[in-house]
Amino acid sequence: MSTELPPVAPEVLAEAVENLTPRLRKKLDAATEGCAVVAVLTADGTVTLRFGEDALVTLSPGPAGTITTADQAACSCLLAPRCLHRAAALGAAPLADTPPEPVAAAEPGRPGEPGQPAEPTGSTETTGPIGPVEPAPALTAAQLRAAGALWRVAAEALAAGVTAGGAVVQAELLRAAHTARLAGLPRAEAAALRVVRGLRAARERRAGQRLGDLTGAFRELLHTAGMLASGSADPALTGTTRRAYAPGGSLQVQGLCREPVLSATGYGGVVTHLLSPDGIPYSVSDVRPGGLARARGAGSASVALGGATLDHAGLARGGLRIVGATISAEGRLGAGRGVRATPLPGTAWTEQPAARLFARPAAEAVAELLATPDAAESALLGCDVTVVGAAGEHLLVRETRPDAPLLRLVPAHPHPELAHTENLRRIASYPGLLLRVLGRPDLDRTATLRPLAVGPVPGAEHTLRLPDEWLGRADLGYDRLQGAHFPQGDAAPVPLPAAEGPDPLADSPLWRVRRLLETGVAGGRRAVAEAARGTDSLAAASYGPLRRAGLTGAAELAAALAAEADRRPRDVFGRLADPSPDGYAWAWLAAATHLAAAERCLIAASWAAAPGAAAPVSGR
Repeated sequence: MSTELPPVAPEVLAEAVENLTPRLRKKLDAATEGCAVVAVLTADGTVTLRFGEDALVTLSPGPAGTITTADQAACSCLLAPRCLHRAAALGAAPLADTPPEPVAAAEPGRPGEPGQPAEPTGSTETTGPIGPVEPAPALTAAQLRAAGALWRVAAEALAAGVTAGGAVVQAELLRAAHTARLAGLPRAEAAALRVVRGLRAARERRAGQRLGDLTGAFRELLHTAGMLASGSADPALTGTTRRAYAPGGSLQVQGLCREPVLSATGYGGVVTHLLSPDGIPYSVSDVRPGGLARARGAGSASVALGGATLDHAGLARGGLRIVGATISAEGRLGAGRGVRATPLPGTAWTEQPAARLFARPAAEAVAELLATPDAAESALLGCDVTVVGAAGEHLLVRETRPDAPLLRLVPAHPHPELAHTENLRRIASYPGLLLRVLGRPDLDRTATLRPLAVGPVPGAEHTLRLPDEWLGRADLGYDRLQGAHFPQGDAAPVPLPAAEGPDPLADSPLWRVRRLLETGVAGGRRAVAEAARGTDSLAAASYGPLRRAGLTGAAELAAALAAEADRRPRDVFGRLADPSPDGYAWAWLAAATHLAAAERCLIAASWAAAPGAAAPVSGR
């Protein structure tokens, strides 16, 4: 039985690989495979891995359960610490991560602690509920060097692809990411870590790994590093090391819903979404190490905010009056000694401020979110829908507006131990049901919403029947819908056909560009070059449909990428030489950026009204 290895800090792994000789680096990928199988957890909390008779690697994690220093990983062989065994053990361990959310209360005046105003590094501008602050200064020489180094290793990793992106390539990315963090470029570091995790998942062929996600991670990394290396000091590119909190004065908020949080790095918890009377969104989060068990239990945990006597279940259906609030740029409420919170009675979704979320068409709200992608990650969208039925893994619904298109509801968190999937399956068995949905639009898919909570449609007969104590909504991640919550004996409306309509994104010839980009991520530059070789009609066959559809820009960029991938320079003696990855990376990034913009236009169109669509059955 395999033992789970403790997470390791990226800089520790990068240093271990860097200390290997070129000969040992070639053996690193093979040595890393199977390390988790031979790992043994000892009584004192350390993990040991035996390599042959004379080499025993001991991993001694700190109080947080992670390997954060080089001396916490030791090997008994003569080459230690510059040995293959130690580097392989560290390479097999998951990458450590900082908590994704502020998790604890801290005293005021101590910046940098969770839940408190932090000292940002790199950027000094924040936006959101607390308003704009002074713009960021120009990048320093150290930041420019770090960004340039990160661009170079990212370009090399892209040229290598998943097939050649082993432990050595990943370690170079980790080293550059660590340098970026020290230089005050946390967003660049985070983008590099996402690429490394994606490369690991792809090489290990983990379940749920999507090549499209890794392609998006490469696009973000190259864009961030390239812009920073050119001298751009945009605060959106530099980021902050911790979420900066600023005084928010007195504040009143009402609960909307709660959402379980479960990360791939072992963190679990809950985020409760709130809304102020003027419609500004806020949230209170409680995320810590613990994984699934903590994500399930945190939904009823106490809210650590200013002495409030509510738990997260009560806050999601209640409210707070806060004095001395501290607020991050993303609208997260911090805790501290100076914060005071008093519970308030809850309000239904039919009352303000929540009613404002359901007052306008979904297409209008999505178009606004697509125009501000940074704010779209945490934005919630509300709409009234009619249930059509299940279609594969989707629940098809239609917004209760004239000529509205079909929408797809997919689980916000697909883990089977959470209630999202089961609740959507039960709802799908009631075609014609009228439903009020609050969720997060998936801006990478056409007309797709990830619902967090549902409630009855005001005035409708064939709708949900929820208990009074639920205050007119059910949190799909925690509350489990039962048969008694659905209409009993009501005259059901005429069922609507459960057939998906046309998908403008899937039907577009843009898939040819997407396949070319993903080919480059999977097989590297060589795979793109080989795909472009062959008969003279290959380019016309690939890019002709793009041109005929009016997508000439996409066709030109894809052709330029294929040509750059196949370019082989010659040295002064006429011999073929290895090309620089720089030009290829820029060509790939140009095509990927254009594709992302074109796909967003199609996604926005998928939310718009469907000409000639049948009017939804009201059921009233």
